Amino acid sequence: MIEINEQILKDINRNFIIPPKPEILTELQNLIATGDAPIADAAKVVVKDLAISSAILKIVNSPAYGLSRTVADIKQAVMFLGWDGINALVQGLKLKEMFATDNSCISLERFWDTSTEIANVNMMIGQRLKKQIAIEPLYTLGLFHDCGVPPMAIKYDNYLTALHCANQTDKETIIEIEERLYNTNHAVVGYYFANSWHLPKEICQLILSHHNAAILAEVTDTDEQICFAILKMSENLVTTVRRGSPISQWGIIESKVLDVLHFNNDEYCDLQEDVIDFLNNLS
Repeated sequence: MIEINEQILKDINRNFIIPPKPEILTELQNLIATGDAPIADAAKVVVKDLAISSAILKIVNSPAYGLSRTVADIKQAVMFLGWDGINALVQGLKLKEMFATDNSCISLERFWDTSTEIANVNMMIGQRLKKQIAIEPLYTLGLFHDCGVPPMAIKYDNYLTALHCANQTDKETIIEIEERLYNTNHAVVGYYFANSWHLPKEICQLILSHHNAAILAEVTDTDEQICFAILKMSENLVTTVRRGSPISQWGIIESKVLDVLHFNNDEYCDLQEDVIDFLNNLS
């Protein structure tokens, strides 16, 4: 099984239009929701739509995956991608469709770019861990961890102000600011969206708690804690490279993140250099 790559998603987003048959996406969602449908059933649905079929072929034939031969058969391509990859692609397309008309106060294009960059950096970190952890969920977590932001931005005209406040202070987190202004927050909103899309329960829980630094209180080596620490490190690396400054509260959680991931400062610096090269190559 292979994982959706950020560069390929960017290619799809540039060339792939939401298909004229949205019922195909719904049909795939219904299969995903059953939890036990054979992957061959997904292939039978995908082949009915040229646009989705071509998107999946672009993914599996990306040079990033280094397959020894080109995959031309869409059913075989679906098998390569697997249910996790199909699910991530479908949910990404559905969310893009939902917010295709952007009247919000933030640039959703930049939001998507940042999400996919974090997803890929998640995987880069996962591959360097001394403890083995499943790589596949890390991409999904990076892509969807902030999925509550677009609906919040569309609903509240002054949401950009809340984001700016959070970026400029360590006294309040974005969650605290959102709760004060809106009596809800993007983690809760994202959790409900993720559940409605039938994302894995572990991913949904991490979306809900992705600003809860208490998860890092002591090293437990649980998958939840490791995934949380990976996400925080990825967010900080991407934000530092793209905006020139660390994420809010990084100074507070940095040592804990490194402890959880068993990284020393030299390893973190090496990773940062690789992330800089990776992101610069995307520009």
